[in-house]
Amino acid sequence: MSKIEIKTRGQLEAMRASGLVVARALQNVVDAVKPGVSTWDLDEIAEQTIRDAGAVPSFKGYHGFPASICASVNEQIVHGIPSKTQVLAEGDLISIDCGAILDDWHGDSAVTVGVGELSPADHKLSEATRLSMLAGIEAALPGGRLTDISFAIESSAIESGERDGIEYGVVADYGGHGIGSKMHMEPFLPNFGKPGKGPRLKVGMAIAIEPMLTLGTDDSQELEDGWTVVTLDGTRAAHWEHSVAITEDGPWVLTAPE
Repeated sequence: MSKIEIKTRGQLEAMRASGLVVARALQNVVDAVKPGVSTWDLDEIAEQTIRDAGAVPSFKGYHGFPASICASVNEQIVHGIPSKTQVLAEGDLISIDCGAILDDWHGDSAVTVGVGELSPADHKLSEATRLSMLAGIEAALPGGRLTDISFAIESSAIESGERDGIEYGVVADYGGHGIGSKMHMEPFLPNFGKPGKGPRLKVGMAIAIEPMLTLGTDDSQELEDGWTVVTLDGTRAAHWEHSVAITEDGPWVLTAPE
């Protein structure tokens, strides 16, 4: 395994500045979500916000990805490509993933929101995913192990499922990752598994924690566009993400809004 990047406090503060750009871009995009708006429109809003801050969209051009956000609608889990023909409708569920580079440091975050009124099941799905992200963040403590985060995410998803009467699928093929001077770095973070395994969590590490849950399967497939990932059974999915630093005082959410 490659060496995991350890950041100084000053470097983490630079990542926080990048994270704030991402938070503003996501907020501006969320504010624009309504029936009749295309995912292309949302992408333009995000890119403008990022560039106005003096930052660069980290997704655009990344391995050829053509946009500044991933906009994943309904059964799409992640990596949905914004399109003029993907027009949002009442009751849609959209996950918006956004990244920015400021002064060579990366921020990466995602939210899931409803278009107009959501069905009760979709609302519960998004909230269960958000809560599992928060549980993962709480487990990002110095001295712990990487899969302590994985276990917290999965345990929260199971707990939410028992409460909601829904057996949520924890997407198996995608997870979180180290972040810092690059967007995707070691270590890979599974969203499920036993605790106490993997590298030791150390002060100065930064990890993107990003659970993805579905209303059915944990299996996914990539579409012919080479990017968009959908649920194998067509059920809806949600995706929440924050970039989080490990500090002496506990987890620091670098992409939290001000």
